Formats: sequence, structure tokens, C-alpha cells
Amino acid sequence: MRITKAQFKGLDQYKYSGVDKSVVSRHVLGPFWTWLVTCFPRTMAPNSITFLGLCFVFINVGTLLYLDPTYSGKELPRAVYISWAIGLFAYQSMDAIDGKQARRLGMGSALGEMFDHGCDAINTTLEVILCSHALGLGRSWWTVASQVATLCNFYASTWEEYHTGTLYLSAFSGPVEGILMICCIYLVTALHPMGPAFWAQPLVSLFPGHLVSDFALQFDAALGLGGGKKGLATLECNTAFMLFGAVGTIANIVNAYWNVIIARHKSRKPILPPLLGYLPFLTHTLILVAWLQSGLRGGVSLVHSNRLLPFLGYWGMAFSYQVSQLILAHVTKSPFPFWNGMMVYSLVAAVDANAEYLFGREPLVQNSPTTANVFIFMSFLIALFNYVRFAREVIWQITEYTGIACFTVRHKDEQGRWVENGNPKSD
Repeated sequence: MRITKAQFKGLDQYKYSGVDKSVVSRHVLGPFWTWLVTCFPRTMAPNSITFLGLCFVFINVGTLLYLDPTYSGKELPRAVYISWAIGLFAYQSMDAIDGKQARRLGMGSALGEMFDHGCDAINTTLEVILCSHALGLGRSWWTVASQVATLCNFYASTWEEYHTGTLYLSAFSGPVEGILMICCIYLVTALHPMGPAFWAQPLVSLFPGHLVSDFALQFDAALGLGGGKKGLATLECNTAFMLFGAVGTIANIVNAYWNVIIARHKSRKPILPPLLGYLPFLTHTLILVAWLQSGLRGGVSLVHSNRLLPFLGYWGMAFSYQVSQLILAHVTKSPFPFWNGMMVYSLVAAVDANAEYLFGREPLVQNSPTTANVFIFMSFLIALFNYVRFAREVIWQITEYTGIACFTVRHKDEQGRWVENGNPKSD
């Protein structure tokens, strides 16, 4: 990945813009973050704080892999769920103060936004994996649906920022209220006597008395949902949370498009072309879901097997690569990135997995449980290597061009050059 001269010119024009409408962020967590940043030394770079926060999430995932490596839904020690809440809150806090540290040191830059968003993209899938486990969803299509909704939320916000030039945090946003809600899920799972089983009980059972349950039964009867059919009276807590997340995702997409419409009107540009920017995400998502559905058409099972975890890892790294390309296009004022190589890889893999259904012959690669295991884990490693390679090349080129460092503190001298320990950066 080579950054062009035109992209570097766009990078020179970059200026961060953000709007935070979150009441919790401004009046509750904001004062805490303002104090917290003073606990970090001025010798610590903002990106180092961001990465340190992500390491807490890596530790959380490490405990899951150690205690339930096959993602079978095994109940973990209660202390583990508490550690997940602490780790996620630590990540949120450090993700929030990296910008404050950058302004404190005068190191605000496009590189900082790219690094911050890249870490957020990685954390998104990791929290889907952890939260689905805590909710007792595990190997299920609900976990897949959670992955789709969560990544769509993140993509919509990045798409919005690309077209408006501003990062919007609504009154209820994923980085603030969403993360706090997940922390609460971990704590309830840890502290409630039922553990993860708490989330499998009907939602109406949480309400005292019979008023709510009676209303739910009458509601189901009116819709003809009796006789063992799923309805409001039998709606489980974890399913209700998934439905709440779906409503939140739709609301975020609508709000993001509304902000884009306002920005396009101000610049007197048409409002429909930006919608094409959803095609890359939707296309890749459909390809990956088709890959997962191969088990329903005679292929090797993916969703209800130990292959789901490495598959989600592949999905998450491929998404991080996709959204990082979009962030790079935003900070360099480049054309919208509509495709990437990982989409082609996913398409080939999905066609191979569905070969029996499409061509009437067994898959060339994923033709047995063993080969499917090897291929999916190898795919995860390929996606991981591709993303690390992309991030390394982009970071290296931006630091070489601007003179700002990624993990060390530098300041500008009187000539405007970035210097470290009193010595100007060599060209």
C-alpha cells in the first residue's frame, strides 16, 4: 500500500472535527477522563495509551481462549466476567483520553485518528465474541447477527465521517453508552446467582407481579402466537438484547444518513450517491453469510462448531482492513474505497464451501472437517497478516512524511520540525 503524492496533499489539509452529544460523556465520564489523563506522564505518546487500552481487551480474550478454547459456551469463573468488565472499561477510558493526551502534548494528527479507529475496529469484533459468550449465545446465528449489527454500526459511523468530515457521537452512542451497557452485562453475568443462564430466562420474568406477563400472553394470543410458538411471553433476555441492538443499528444508520444529507445540502451536492458507500460492507457481509450457510446446504458446519471462533476472527480482521481503508481515504481526502482483496478471498472461499450446492461436487478445499479447520484458521492468519502489513506500511509512510512519531513523544521546534530529545528528525 503506497500513499500517493495527492493523498499526502490531502493529509496536509486534515483537521479533526467531532461532535459529542452524549450526556454521560460530557457530564459523568468527561470529568473522570480529564482527571485520568493527568495520571499519565507527558513522556507517553497518545497512541501508546490507545494500544495499552487494547491490550486489556486482548487479555480478556486470552482468558476466554484459555478457559473455553472451542467457544462451546462453557460457564467461566465469575471473576473472569468481572475482569472483562474492568478490561473493557479500561479500554474505553484510554480510548477516550488518547485525544486529550495528544492535545496536551500538541501531537494531534491524522495518524492518531487512524490508529484510534483501527484499534476500535479490532475491539468491535472482540467484544462481540466476549459479549455473546456472556449472554449464553455462543455458537449460534444470534452471535452472527450480533457481529453484523455491531460492524454495521461502526461502518455507518465511519461512512458518515467520510462524507461529513465530522465524527458524531449521538446521545446514545456505541463508544460511550454501548460499552457501558456491555460492561453491565458482564457484571450481571458475574454477580447474578444464575450466571449466564440469567440471560436465557423470559424477559417478562424480570418484572414483579403478573401484570406484564398477563399482557404478554394476551398480546401473543391476539397475534396467534400460542401453542408453543415464540412470542413476547417467551422472549428471552438475550434475544431481547439482540432486538434492541438491531433497533439501535437502524437508528444509527438513519441518523448517520441525516447528518450526511445536511452536509451535502450545505455543499450543494446530491444526497443519493453517498449511499453507494454501503455496498462494500453489504457485499462482503452477504459473501461471509453465504460462506457460513454452506453448512445448511451439505457443506461443513461452521456456525454450530468450533470453527465459528476463528471464522469471527477472520471476519473481524477483514473488516478492520476494510474500514481502515475508509479512514485512510477520509484523512487523505481520497476517493471512496469500494473494494479490496479480502473481499475477493472471501468470495472464493464462499464459492468453494458451497460447491456441492452450486456445482454438484464436493468443495476443493473445505471438503472435510479437518481441512475446513485448517483452511479457516489459515484464513484468519492471512487476514491478520494483511491488516498488520497494511497498518505498518501506512504508519511508516505517514511518520516519514510528517515527522511525527507513532509511539514516542515529539515536539515541533522553532522551524516547525518534529524533534525528539532535542534533536531534529533526520530526513
